[in-house]
Amino acid sequence: MIARNVTVAGRRTSLRMEPEMWDALQEAAAREGLNLHDFCTGVAKKRGGYSMTAAIRVHLLNYFRDASTEAGHRAAGHGKAKAKR
Repeated sequence: MIARNVTVAGRRTSLRMEPEMWDALQEAAAREGLNLHDFCTGVAKKRGGYSMTAAIRVHLLNYFRDASTEAGHRAAGHGKAKAKR
């Protein structure tokens, strides 16, 4: 587990997550053209009753699930699609 500080809505907070979750968070933020802090602020605005860390995990799960469409699998060359060689 890695603890890092992020600024959410102008307030500094600490998050503790696995290295893979930090990688996924950085990747999703970059794909959205946001820095880590702005991405986390967006998640915080719709987190409901979740803790901030749980809200980020759930958001990332849904983010990458939404991205894993059949068209996405074809473009990546895996899933049911034929691999490009």
